[in-house]
Amino acid sequence: MPATATDRADVTQLIYRLYACMDEGRFAGLSSVFADDISVRTPGGLAIGREAVIAQASRNHATTERVQHFVHNPLVEVDGDHATVRADVIVTFTPDDTPDGRTAPEPRYTLSERFHYEAIRGSEGWRLSRVDGTPVWAHGTSPLAAQA
Repeated sequence: MPATATDRADVTQLIYRLYACMDEGRFAGLSSVFADDISVRTPGGLAIGREAVIAQASRNHATTERVQHFVHNPLVEVDGDHATVRADVIVTFTPDDTPDGRTAPEPRYTLSERFHYEAIRGSEGWRLSRVDGTPVWAHGTSPLAAQA
């Protein structure tokens, strides 16, 4: 089946939904983004299976801070019911409290990563089956390092 613009748009929206859930702390919503056998490798670790991946996401993106993902340059290739995506993602981690006299707090950690995704189309539509992130650059102190 030839790829359509709708397929590419649906897969791109799937990735945008992933990060909207994470930014808003709606981790239960990730079950509609991930396939059952999803595997994720990021600086936050390796997780395999939907429940393990959701647990890792909630652990590494605390709701006590503001998190914002910026997704750019998604390149989507669709072959039938399988898709691959390459995208760059910048994520900021910011304290949840705003200092007096400031409009908003300053980020304490910013990470740029290059991601490769795989998605599969099933009876419920497109779902991510693999996420693989490699850091490109970072600024500040990682929340994971602060927890250690």
